[in-house]
Amino acid sequence: MVGPILDSWSDAVRSEQVVEFLKSSTFSCFMKTSLHRRELNGTWDTALATELDSPRSLVLAFSSPALFDNPEPFEEVLRAFPSSAVVGCSTSGEIFGDQLLDDSLCVAVARFDSTEVRSHSVTIDTPHDSHVIGRRLAESLLEDSLSAIFVISDGLRVNGTELIKGLTSVLPEKVIVTGGLAGDGKDFERTWILDSTGLCENKVVAVGFYGNNLVVGHGSRGGWDQFGIEREVTRSEGNVLFELDGRPALELYREYLGERADGLPATGLLFPLSIRQKDDNSDSLVRTILSISDEERSMTFAGDIPQGCRAKLMRCTPDRLVEGAAQAAEAARDSISALISNQEVLSIAISCVGRRLVLGETAEEELEAILSILPSTTKQIGFYSYGEISPNFSGVCDLHNQTMTLTTFSEKADPQ
Repeated sequence: MVGPILDSWSDAVRSEQVVEFLKSSTFSCFMKTSLHRRELNGTWDTALATELDSPRSLVLAFSSPALFDNPEPFEEVLRAFPSSAVVGCSTSGEIFGDQLLDDSLCVAVARFDSTEVRSHSVTIDTPHDSHVIGRRLAESLLEDSLSAIFVISDGLRVNGTELIKGLTSVLPEKVIVTGGLAGDGKDFERTWILDSTGLCENKVVAVGFYGNNLVVGHGSRGGWDQFGIEREVTRSEGNVLFELDGRPALELYREYLGERADGLPATGLLFPLSIRQKDDNSDSLVRTILSISDEERSMTFAGDIPQGCRAKLMRCTPDRLVEGAAQAAEAARDSISALISNQEVLSIAISCVGRRLVLGETAEEELEAILSILPSTTKQIGFYSYGEISPNFSGVCDLHNQTMTLTTFSEKADPQ
């Protein structure tokens, strides 16, 4: 089909028309992907794949927080992909293939063959707005053909639990929701989002995917172990924890941390909380500290700490974290392997900054473990985060902390 068309074009116009033809064509070529990166003050490793720009394209950009004050690279990305859904965020480390980078901008471009893509962003002022923001995002993207949503949020001004509750209160059960919270290294001072308007603070952006041929895989696993006494949450408000067993939570936490307490909230990443409902023996959720208040003797977490639930401290070893990442990859692979055959796969890896602190110089081992399990056609991008969004074991979407969470996108080999 392409050959006869090319023969009819003159050399002078052929190149430009080929690009436009590929952008608009509906012939079956499945999803096409490309990865790019540049250092903070450097140049792109390869020319941006502008030929993949289209209304059916997704562009992801994950970057060092320092680039907020140097927006030109992001403006270049927006200019290069004017028809695409362009989203991204600041990180606590950029994931590019099996590499962990700092002070870089990493970009993935995916042009789908038959899947429509649309993005929408909303400003969020306080964590109390999270549920409403989630509903607004879901309502803006909801259509009968909606099959998945990928969401990226400011990492400090959001209650991730309420954001997800707002989203899922509107969406049908069939819609898969994944994503993560932006990071800021281990500083917890400023996170930001990239949307179609450029870099911005205090926002949540979501991408909707439409059609029947999209294949979404997902997996989220931790590798942390509980230890110590299980305590009752005797006072909390949303994602703010005030008391455990009637004692100020921050006071108890400092006792556990000992000499590490001076480094809060960053050192709290090494000892997250495991929470479960009092009479529920199902899998627990993990919660990571975002900030502390000496005045109120409280701790603010990335997601809800329900009053009356049970809480225990957690710790881990590097080997257990790498094992958890491999299990996440196995879950994602198993959910797509029967539906695709030698098609390109885009893997979005979102791992908690606390895992990076524990793994240290061996952090890339969890990235290598993922790629050793996913299909050989996989290209991977991602970031270290302040929270991960994914369905849990029961299939219900929730906020996770201290996990490796994977989302994979591809298209069916036999379109229906």
